[in-house]
Amino acid sequence: MLPNGNVMSVIAIARWVTLAVAAFGFAAEFASTAEPPEASRPPAELAGFFAPPEKYRSEFGSFRSPLVFGDGTPVRTAADWQRRRKEILTTWHNRMGPWPALIDKPRVEVVNTTRRENLTQHQLRVEIALGGEMVDALLLVPDDPVPVQKRPAVLVVYYDAETGAGLGAPLRDYGWQLAKRGFIALSIGKPNARIDFGDHSRPRGEPYLGPVGKPVRVQPLSALTYAAANAHTVLAQRPEVDPARIGIVGHSFGGKWAMFASCLYDKFTCAVWSDPGIVFDERDRRKENPSGSVNYWDVWYLGFDLGALADPKNAGPFRKLPSEGQARTGAYKTLVEGGHDLVELHALMAPRPFLVSGGTADLPERWPALNHAIAVNKLLGFDHRVAMTNRDTHTPTEQANEQVYRFFERCLNNPE
Repeated sequence: MLPNGNVMSVIAIARWVTLAVAAFGFAAEFASTAEPPEASRPPAELAGFFAPPEKYRSEFGSFRSPLVFGDGTPVRTAADWQRRRKEILTTWHNRMGPWPALIDKPRVEVVNTTRRENLTQHQLRVEIALGGEMVDALLLVPDDPVPVQKRPAVLVVYYDAETGAGLGAPLRDYGWQLAKRGFIALSIGKPNARIDFGDHSRPRGEPYLGPVGKPVRVQPLSALTYAAANAHTVLAQRPEVDPARIGIVGHSFGGKWAMFASCLYDKFTCAVWSDPGIVFDERDRRKENPSGSVNYWDVWYLGFDLGALADPKNAGPFRKLPSEGQARTGAYKTLVEGGHDLVELHALMAPRPFLVSGGTADLPERWPALNHAIAVNKLLGFDHRVAMTNRDTHTPTEQANEQVYRFFERCLNNPE
């Protein structure tokens, strides 16, 4: 938990978050390159994570700048950026397959309600996936002796709902830990992952490709993003949740999911991406990252050839690296060969804060990619919106997770 007693620091952070949330309302009208006011800065205890190491401070890598339109015209003003932002969204949705309409009022079925320590756990079935599929979820609601204020909330995404709720692998229990800190947490897994409290060690199961037996019209990772956007609506429509203060977090597979969801759906106030691989990376990094490659080319991410039927039992194994002769397929092929990279998605977060909780997939060498998001924020007149912490393992650590919780406390907590 954060130290108590520093009232002025908390007030400053409230102003910092308010400025970030409000920016979309006036960024198109006012372009500013002035230094943000002092109140917009993060507190000293987090400030170091928002600055690249000196060696990367002026490095932008070989990535194409998101501040350039598709026709090569530079983005010079905040009004330009709003048009460029729409262009990026349109490009990525066209490549990945456009979403159907989001669900205005998702159905929510309560399966079971239990008590766990000082909170209530609701086992739910929620209507959030493509085709109106119902998805298993766990909602954690802390006790509130004086229920007079709406609470901040965090959506936790992973292979299954149990892990994020503290009923699975250790150090991935973001929802459970945040609920103990006063947040409402909704933990979801893949749409085809059913809750099983009797087996917390079961394998991750079949990949999610879309509604089984139907033609795949949306890349699986984008389909998961669609589900997360509807899950945001589930949280926002809860009477105890403040819809303006909803974040998202995920690790590894969940980190990819959280990154795409927060970038493509701007109602998420802030986000944490734990070691997802924040850029396309076809290098052989098995020594540095024994847990696996940054495998967006796999069919359950962006490599599906749209139109084929969703058959998760025959999705195939992890693919070889493209550098090892594996042909690129699906949206991954068209995006990479078209010169696109995930820096374009990172830019869509601006000016909302995000934290990369980096491990062996996302080492400090990723800062040149993040510098592009920093540049977009500067164009909008904002600083200290892009952060990265680093650890030596892909698996989260207690220290890394504490940094995650502090980030959410600083971005989402009500200061009153």
